[in-house]
Amino acid sequence: MTFRLMATTAALALFAGHAQAEYVLHVLHINDLHSRIEPINKYDSTCDAETRAAGECFGGIARLATAVNQLRDQIRAEGGNVIVLDAGDQYQGSLFYTTYKGTDTVEFMNAVGFDVMALGNHEFDDGPEGAAVLADGVEFPVISGNLDLSQSNVLKGKIGSHTVLDVGGEKIGIVSALAMDTPETASPGPNVIFQDDMDSLKSDVQELTEQGVTKIIALTHTGYLRDQEFAAQVPGLDAVIGGHSHTLLGDMEGAEGPYPTMITGADGRDVPVATAYAYSKYLGHLTLTFDDDGNLTSASGQPILLDNAIPEDETLAARITEMAAPIDELRQRVVAETSAAIDGDRANCRQRECEMGNLVADAMLDRVRAQGVQIAIQNGGGLRASIDAGPVTMGEIYTVLPFQNTLATFRLKGGDVVAALENGASQYEEGAGRFAQVAGLKYTVDPAAPAGSRISDVQVRGRDGTWSLIDADAEYGVASNDYMRQGGDGYRVFAERATDAYDFGPDLAEVLATYMQVQDGGYTPVIDGRITVK
Repeated sequence: MTFRLMATTAALALFAGHAQAEYVLHVLHINDLHSRIEPINKYDSTCDAETRAAGECFGGIARLATAVNQLRDQIRAEGGNVIVLDAGDQYQGSLFYTTYKGTDTVEFMNAVGFDVMALGNHEFDDGPEGAAVLADGVEFPVISGNLDLSQSNVLKGKIGSHTVLDVGGEKIGIVSALAMDTPETASPGPNVIFQDDMDSLKSDVQELTEQGVTKIIALTHTGYLRDQEFAAQVPGLDAVIGGHSHTLLGDMEGAEGPYPTMITGADGRDVPVATAYAYSKYLGHLTLTFDDDGNLTSASGQPILLDNAIPEDETLAARITEMAAPIDELRQRVVAETSAAIDGDRANCRQRECEMGNLVADAMLDRVRAQGVQIAIQNGGGLRASIDAGPVTMGEIYTVLPFQNTLATFRLKGGDVVAALENGASQYEEGAGRFAQVAGLKYTVDPAAPAGSRISDVQVRGRDGTWSLIDADAEYGVASNDYMRQGGDGYRVFAERATDAYDFGPDLAEVLATYMQVQDGGYTPVIDGRITVK
C-alpha cells in the first residue's frame, strides 16, 4: 500500500474505538470521469509516453482501481463500512468513448466494483439508447430520481429513482437527481420526461424515511451550487455527493470550498456536500458518523490525489493497452505545432475569453469566411481540454473536441446574435458550458447584471478588418456547431430564427487540425480582448 493512502486512512481508523452505538460509513466517490480511461496529464488530456516516463500522470481507471481496492480492503479489514459511488458523466471526452460507445465504461466500472451510479447528462449524448448500454451492462444500480421513464420503451424499468444498500447491517438509502437542463445539453429525447429535481428528492427521501431508512445520501449530477440548495432544503438528507460542475473541494490550491462543505439543513442539522473535481484525478473519501438513532454526528475527509505515487492495477492497465491499440495510430499522428500551451481550462472557457476558445472559433470562421460568414460562436462547454506546447497530435485535437460535432452555417439578424450571447451569459455564475467563445465579434459581459441584460458593446469585424457596432436589423453569416445550431445549450434562437441553415459541414476536429496545420511557423495562442468581463 502506498504511503499516500495509508496517510489518508490512518486517522480514520479511529472509528474502531468509537462507542458501540456509533456507525461509521466511508464513502469513496468520483464524478465526471469523462472517458479518461487512460491516465491524464496536468491539462486533463491523455498522457503521452514522455509524460508517463517522467511519472507526471494522474488518474486513469487502472490507478483508480488500485486506490479504491486498497482503501476498501483496508476499511473492511478493520471492521469498517464502505461504499463506492459515481456521480455521473462517465461518457464522452476521449477516443475511448468515440470508439467503444460505453461498452468500455461497463467493463471498467464493473471491474472497479461501484455500488451505485447517478446518471449524468452526457450518458444521453447518444440518446436513450446510449444510456441503455450502461444501464443494461453494469452490475449495480444506475439511478436518477427526477426522470419519468414510463414513456421510454428504451429505458423503462432500467433506471431507478433510488436504491437501498445493506452495509454492515444498516440500510443506506441513495437518492438522486439529474440536471434539469439535460434536454439542452444532451439528447435524452422526448420520451424521457424531466420532473422538478428538488421536489423529486424530497419525495424520495420521504418515501425512504417512511420505510424506516435513517441514513440517506443524495447522489446527484446537478452541480455544486444546486447541491448546496438540496442540502439546505431537503429534510432528512444526511449528505450530498455531487457531480456536473467539476468542482474541486479541499485544502489544496485552487479549491473552490472546503471538503466537505457543511450546509445548515432543513431541520437545523449540518449536511455535508462533497464532490471530487473530474477526469479521475481525485478519489473523494468522505467519512460519516451516525449515532444509534441514525443522526449524523460528524463528517470529515479529503479528496485523494491519484498521482504517480499510486501504481496502476496491472491487469486493468494491460486491458486498457489492448483496447487502445486500434486507436493509437490515429491518436499519435502529429498534425501541427504550437509555440506555447493552449489554455482550454474549464473555469476560463466558461466565464471569459480563453485561448482555446479563440483558436476553435478562429478555425471555424477561417473555414467558411469565403462563404460570406462573418461571425463564429462556440460554446465553452464544448472545449474539453488544453494542449501543451510543441507537437500537436490528432489525439489531442479529439480530446479538446470529442463530441463529433460538425460545422454549421446559417444567417441570423444582429438582434438575434445578441440574444444568443445573452443566452451564453445567462448562467455565468454557475460556470455553465453555454458561455460564448467568439471570432469576428467583440462583446462585453456584466455578470452582476440580471440574466438577459448582461451583454453590451457588441461589435462585428467587417471584411476590411474594421470594427462596428452590430446592427440589430442587419443579417449576418454565422458559423457554429450543429449541436448549438439545433438549439443545444439553450441556443434556441439558432434553431428558431436561423435561415439558410446547413448543419452538415466537416467535423470540428478536422476543421481545427487543418487550421493549425497551415499556420506559418506553428500556432501561437492569443488573447486579444474580444470578450470583456466587467
